[in-house]
Amino acid sequence: MTPIAAVAITGALAACSGGLSARTDATSPLAPRVQELVDSNRHYPRWEDFPAAPTGLPDVRQVAADARRLQADNATLTGEIARIDWTLNDPAALAAQITARVAAAPVSPDAARTQAEIEAFAQSLRDRAKAPPPLDCRPAR
Repeated sequence: MTPIAAVAITGALAACSGGLSARTDATSPLAPRVQELVDSNRHYPRWEDFPAAPTGLPDVRQVAADARRLQADNATLTGEIARIDWTLNDPAALAAQITARVAAAPVSPDAARTQAEIEAFAQSLRDRAKAPPPLDCRPAR
């Protein structure tokens, strides 16, 4: 690094360090409360505030035995999984099987209607639902 670059970087860092110091604006209406909070928490955290060391922990041999048991259970489970006859190995065969099942199921006539047929049926119901002409309520002469 050239000496000029080193001086420029040092100068930039020195200029920034002044802005990092925390100061409270004395003219602010919150200044007394801010200073009170800063002063009351100046020595936080204290060692007394940290939790105590845990007690009643299991023995190292017990933890090791539990770990060995879990590893043995994992090996047993892995063996059981390997014996399962998985049917999802061939996605194309599964898709063909599902398609055959769907094709074999009977379809309701309502479900087989197209959107145009449904709209025509709805319009026919709207046409039939028109009110009859009003009655003549005038007295006969």
